[in-house]
Amino acid sequence: MTNAPSITAELIASLDEASMADLARRLEEDDYPSAFAGLQDWHLLRAVAIHRPDLARPYVHLVDQEPFDED
Repeated sequence: MTNAPSITAELIASLDEASMADLARRLEEDDYPSAFAGLQDWHLLRAVAIHRPDLARPYVHLVDQEPFDED
């Protein structure tokens, strides 16, 4: 289990352009001590993309929400 902080409304509200750039850099470099650490960052970016899309817009390609065909 990780000691990562919970993704809360307060955490999302506290993010700014610099912290988003740092988050995106970590995701792009994909150099995490565990898969869970990378997953935590991905979930944080996804939450920001939902709740603060203006802040996440430059990094939306990292969310990897490709449409899929259910047929």
